[in-house]
Amino acid sequence: MSKKSEQEALKRAVLEQTPAVEGCVGLGVDIVDIARMARILERTPSFERKVFSAEEIAYCRKTGNPEAHFACRFAAKEAVLKALGTGFSEGIGPLDVSVTRSAKGKPAVVLQGRAREVAQEMGVVDLPLSLSHTHNDAVACAMAITARSVRAAEERIDQKEELAKRFKQARSFLDEL
Repeated sequence: MSKKSEQEALKRAVLEQTPAVEGCVGLGVDIVDIARMARILERTPSFERKVFSAEEIAYCRKTGNPEAHFACRFAAKEAVLKALGTGFSEGIGPLDVSVTRSAKGKPAVVLQGRAREVAQEMGVVDLPLSLSHTHNDAVACAMAITARSVRAAEERIDQKEELAKRFKQARSFLDEL
């Protein structure tokens, strides 16, 4: 068995043995210094096309502060890969993760290549993303939600609802007496 196959088998085994809630939702957060992103973009013009999709570049370039938007998108890539638990490893590159926007402007993650494969292997069904920036910093937060975590949440007993149900049963029993 190859080393890669062994690692994948180990990862599957760990996921299968993990309790229903733990390990089923990944959270990633990243912060990028906007001035640093501006320096990188100025110093290395090829960085843009090596790291960002054509859609991301078009969006960022049409804004009044493109460096802030590039920084947000780079932070998003890092946050998503942290949520998946890989970072830029396992054959995942910066173009495997991109940020798009809904008609209302809500950011959304688009995965392709190896990032998509990893997400599918994990059972990820949703990757909500939040982006923000100040004058100095851009921040992104991503959450990898798996089908298993959704099922666990659906199965979880609402304590208030359970207490209300038992109270009604007790009340009904007392009313019959």
